[in-house]
Amino acid sequence: MDRKRKETGSAALEALYRDVDERSARLEAWHAERLQCRLGCSACCVDEITVFELEAANIRRHHTSLLESESPHPDGACAFLDRAGACRIYMQRPYVCRTQGLPLRWLDEDSNAETVELRDICPLNESGPPVEQLPEEQCWTIGEFEARLAELQREASGGGLERIALRALFRPATASRRSRRAR
Repeated sequence: MDRKRKETGSAALEALYRDVDERSARLEAWHAERLQCRLGCSACCVDEITVFELEAANIRRHHTSLLESESPHPDGACAFLDRAGACRIYMQRPYVCRTQGLPLRWLDEDSNAETVELRDICPLNESGPPVEQLPEEQCWTIGEFEARLAELQREASGGGLERIALRALFRPATASRRSRRAR
């Protein structure tokens, strides 16, 4: 990414995150009784999460020291979890992490090519009315923000939509050790 694209992409990504956080905060308030998400709850923080380069660049920009000198969380959970299960990049966490735990809804096609609505919620947050019975506005609808994020990525990269594994952002352990020895 060239410098101007980086700056424009960074500002647009921050605006998208603000919009996501604002909308998800309303849903979190609505569902406060059922949400079990707390500091250290990492059931949704799975390994092999990927992000667009735009989000990866944002993490690199804000967490250079972490990426160069610390190790990723062991395989099996998100690379950015600490030993207590808390996110080490919480303020710059990717889009996908900002809606975890909320009741989700999305449209898909069934085997007859008919559009159907699907819903899901973290198993830890199932108490309360079934997600299938919630009004549409009480669910996070997948689609709008993902499309905005993809468009930001296209603009920042000149069209590419390649994804990067979060774990791949860390400097390889051998390089980190050599770097520390050289100091």
